[in-house]
Amino acid sequence: MPIYMDRHIVPGIEARHAAEAHREDLKIQDEYGCRCMTYWVDEEHGSAFCLIDAPNEEAVKKMHDRAHGLMPHEIVQVNSNVVEAFLGRISDPEAYSELSDDLKIFNDPAFRIILVAQTTDARLLQHQMGKEKANRLTAMFNEMFRKELKLHEGREVELKGQSFVASFVSVTQAVSCARQVQKGMHIAGELMNLRIGINAGMPVEKSKDLFGDTIKMARNLGGIGAENQIVLASIIKEIYKEDGDNSHLKDSFKWVSPSDEKFLQLLFDTLDECWQNPDIEISHLCETMSMSKSKLYRKSTEITAFSPNELLREYRLLKALELLKTDRNISQTAFDCGFSSPSYFTKCFQQRFALQPMEYLKDLD
Repeated sequence: MPIYMDRHIVPGIEARHAAEAHREDLKIQDEYGCRCMTYWVDEEHGSAFCLIDAPNEEAVKKMHDRAHGLMPHEIVQVNSNVVEAFLGRISDPEAYSELSDDLKIFNDPAFRIILVAQTTDARLLQHQMGKEKANRLTAMFNEMFRKELKLHEGREVELKGQSFVASFVSVTQAVSCARQVQKGMHIAGELMNLRIGINAGMPVEKSKDLFGDTIKMARNLGGIGAENQIVLASIIKEIYKEDGDNSHLKDSFKWVSPSDEKFLQLLFDTLDECWQNPDIEISHLCETMSMSKSKLYRKSTEITAFSPNELLREYRLLKALELLKTDRNISQTAFDCGFSSPSYFTKCFQQRFALQPMEYLKDLD
């Protein structure tokens, strides 16, 4: 059966309340074909999360409704291995308070710090500096990242292409890990175009993927940074405490203000919706974001270093790299990415990556 994680938003919830609701679920779970695996409760953020093996979402809702009436605000289907990678467990923790009424109480928040580290596409890197040197750099980065991750008590969630996703309980550990990777890579980080974004959030929000919203913003934040720079979400700055003088970190870190982060969120959400449309115009972005053309241009170049047109083209070209690794040909990729013609796509690809799409495809063989 599929496994689901749901989120209950309950302002003022305490660990005991979550334990009581979980106990009521356990009493009737068999009637709905469910198996309540465990839960997390975050008193500070007024949320509880349940992990349930169930036949479908409807069974989860009906069970909760009858057991205690606390209906989930969101439900996503998850992979148990991914849940364990992010949160460290898929069953009740060993340490908990067990009262005389068989109530198991544990206050284990699901709030996590998410670090996304990205480097240049492997085949582009091989084209730029040769296969042997590129592979050596990539191996060095992977080894260093995993070493620092272990030292800073982080958990590797995913290594997909040239993107590492890691989860931390501690903001300080996450920031320190990123800093050590940055220092260790040094010039190599610039050669690989290493970019690191750090964000924090809950496992279930609007996205249908676990920590999907948090990962997406961390990835976008890394994308707006300079080579070998760490970009931190506004929430990280709020909760991160650096001991002593941190003036030496100014060049290494980029802090994003809440207003700039809100702008980025809306901008990238809009790009997500329109990047495949070849007829899209900047006026659409202006209308969607309720900004004048001049203000949009100014904010976009100030925060991302790209004009809106340049950012849309960059967004499409990075998507094209992903699509070319599938069974799509160049023409399909061009149209799927919103380019008006394969010839224009080839021209933009050449300008951006210093090789033609056909050469990139050959390197995939």
